[in-house]
Amino acid sequence: MKQIEVQIMGQSYLLGCPEDGESQLRSAVDHVDAAMCKIRDAGKVKARDRIAVLASLNIAFDLIQAQAASETAAEAAAPVTAAPVAAITSPVSLPSPAVTPAYAANHAELDDPRLPQLLQRLDNALAGDGHLL
Repeated sequence: MKQIEVQIMGQSYLLGCPEDGESQLRSAVDHVDAAMCKIRDAGKVKARDRIAVLASLNIAFDLIQAQAASETAAEAAAPVTAAPVAAITSPVSLPSPAVTPAYAANHAELDDPRLPQLLQRLDNALAGDGHLL
């Protein structure tokens, strides 16, 4: 396994990378860097650890939405032959992350009443150690 050096929000990281996975890893790094910089540039969150948590929640939320859309499209395209005995078709549901006005404008589900409670729990959990990433 080779190592590559990358930059995320101006900080260098040395990452292990499979020989054939460098382009995918660099794409992932670019995605994480863009998500973190967007949150930082919105100006409401300054701590790197909080930015990282919020960015990871946004990315996970988007991934789950994409998986659900893909499953729905696959189910709609599949021919109906027989009813399944049992099937789990709904993905794990995460509370909607709200971090920036731009994100909120594109995600109507941010009206979820559990959102303030989740954000308060995140603030409490992250405020305890006082360390930055």
